[in-house]
Amino acid sequence: MLRFSLVLLVGIPIVAAVVMAAVPGFMKEEADWRAAREDRLKQPNGWLSVAGLFWLHDGAMALGSDPQSDVVLPASAPKHAGTLRMQAGNVTFEPAAGVGATVSGKPATSKAILQPDTAEHPDVLQIGSIALTVIKRSDRTGIRLRDPDAATRRSFTGCKWFPASTAWKVKAKWVAYKEPKKISITNILGMTSDEPSPGYAEFTIAGKTLRLEPVDEGDGGLSFMFRDTTSGNVTYGPGRFLDTDMPKDGFVVLDFNQAYNPPCAFTAFATCPLPPKQNILPIAVNAGEKKYSDHTGGSH
Repeated sequence: MLRFSLVLLVGIPIVAAVVMAAVPGFMKEEADWRAAREDRLKQPNGWLSVAGLFWLHDGAMALGSDPQSDVVLPASAPKHAGTLRMQAGNVTFEPAAGVGATVSGKPATSKAILQPDTAEHPDVLQIGSIALTVIKRSDRTGIRLRDPDAATRRSFTGCKWFPASTAWKVKAKWVAYKEPKKISITNILGMTSDEPSPGYAEFTIAGKTLRLEPVDEGDGGLSFMFRDTTSGNVTYGPGRFLDTDMPKDGFVVLDFNQAYNPPCAFTAFATCPLPPKQNILPIAVNAGEKKYSDHTGGSH
């Protein structure tokens, strides 16, 4: 396998990666990270509980378990739970009589404004065990539904992983841009947005000098989206994600053992970004998370 053929090149100026030596506790560190990853997925508000995505239109929309509703809730919810209204991009909720709904933990009042996921403090509309959030994607506004009793959560048996190996924990040279630039990121719905990128990581594997350009999401780290020659075969087709700390002393650690699938690998109701073309690697990254199922996701 490729991980046994990684090359350590020393003293060559263009070298941007060094295979890190084995460190005490490596296997435990990787096992703990993977266990935490799966635990987050399994949480009641994790991605496995996402069971619906409804794109909204201006005006009033019925919300409830009645199949004729505009936003259809699971059978455990009231037949008519209330009314959503959208005007000028703002979404309000009017609860039906006797429905004990809450908005971010407080009893829902008439015409409660729901802050979307793009706000600093997004609201969660809770109706029984069902959680609803407003999402903004380009010029579209939707409602995402989470149900702890979703089949995807109940049937989850764990992620599939390549064996962890220190050969895939790479210390890459960090090349910062003089000024952060914008890179085009397209999501699975075909919507494109410009995201900030502060530089790129350069590294060498199997004699190939490679680059990955991350997005800075403002959370104190970097997010790399990439595809490789395993994508669509043993790993998730559209690509995988890899999160890192910010660069330090001109280097950034790329631990491909922690490459993971985007939410779209688990639910058809996510709007995942896709790797930019410059992040398509001409090698097989036999590390990290494998394909969960044949589901390719994407809500259209």
